[in-house]
Amino acid sequence: MTVINKMNVEEQAIQAKKAAKTLSLLKTEEKNAALLTLADVLDTEYESILTANKADLEKGSNKGYDAAYIDRLTLTKERVEEFAQGLRDVAKLEDPTGIVDSDWTLDNQLNVQKVTVPLGVIGMIYEARPNVTVDATGLALKSGNAIVLKGGSSAITSNKQIVEVMHRGLEKTKIPKEAVQFIDSTDREATQQLFTMKQHIDVLIPRGGGSLIQAVVNNATVPVLETGVGNCHIYIDAEADVEKALAILVNAKTDRPAVCNAVETAIIHKDWLETNKDALIQAFNENNINVHGDEAAVQVFPGAVLAREDDWANEYLSRDIAVKTVNHLDNAIDHIDTYGTKHSEAIITENVQTAETFMKLVDAAALYHNASTRFTDGGALGFGAEIGISTQKLHARGPMGLPALTTIKYMMNGNGQIR
Repeated sequence: MTVINKMNVEEQAIQAKKAAKTLSLLKTEEKNAALLTLADVLDTEYESILTANKADLEKGSNKGYDAAYIDRLTLTKERVEEFAQGLRDVAKLEDPTGIVDSDWTLDNQLNVQKVTVPLGVIGMIYEARPNVTVDATGLALKSGNAIVLKGGSSAITSNKQIVEVMHRGLEKTKIPKEAVQFIDSTDREATQQLFTMKQHIDVLIPRGGGSLIQAVVNNATVPVLETGVGNCHIYIDAEADVEKALAILVNAKTDRPAVCNAVETAIIHKDWLETNKDALIQAFNENNINVHGDEAAVQVFPGAVLAREDDWANEYLSRDIAVKTVNHLDNAIDHIDTYGTKHSEAIITENVQTAETFMKLVDAAALYHNASTRFTDGGALGFGAEIGISTQKLHARGPMGLPALTTIKYMMNGNGQIR
């Protein structure tokens, strides 16, 4: 374990804040050039990153991490190349800063402009995935922000090497390497310190499991852009098309079961289930989907286990699914209100009025009618990239792309006006 030096952590935040000033003055072309340079250096120095990653994998294997966790932790040449391509893709996106959102002149001829500007310094607290180190850095720099990275202990060696490689790249650009800080301590005190450095950090973004996110939300004095776990639901209405329902449900459960926009609970109208149970049983069997159901569902699905209370709130991140049977749309909405995490919710129905009611009454960042929840993703929705998915309502909600990493300033130009 690295011994934490409180002054070192604070000094890193101070350096990031100074670097943010330099970043705010750079032209779009200079930021893009820096991102392309970072991409090239990652491609060139991938072997050193893979060597560092092996150390994390060995440690993870010794600690008994499960296969899904090891997969998220594992880096290959191809995955590093994907990191690099992600930076190139971000470089192609529109610069979200310096945009005049509105412009007007008062009766006294004082001109007022509402302009987008960087947040300043972003504190990124995350777990497991080394790709977040690169993705978050690219988005922060493109939007003119400095970033302080605090990754989890499981990927500490990989993340440290990735940042060292990116620092060497930044030395060739107009962006100071101090704009990207990595806290290499595995001590929780370092994370706790980030929670309270409001004078240096402008916003915290936690990305990981529910316990990490709640620890940040409950303890931070720095403003938090809350990302959320995804206990996502799909409601199959009595008037749902069978082919659509089966395709959407299977896709949302099995495409990538361990991601936050995968469906965890199927809420099914009893009339639809009675008519189409054979087709649904076959779909579940063919895709190795395991059912945790209420009493009615257990009677329908062979091998289903009776759901416990925690099954309705569980983010399985596997091929397990909870199945709730209901008699009415209102019952489905009540269930989502009780157990949902305000991430992504879907309805499958051919009744437009029913769909509109669902979309208006369900409180979530992303709502779908006759489509899979797997589209709650910055890339899939055309944002180009995302730093996380916000389940809160202030500032940003849903997949957070570059615009979510900006705020606004009112800039007034006058000619001696006084009040």
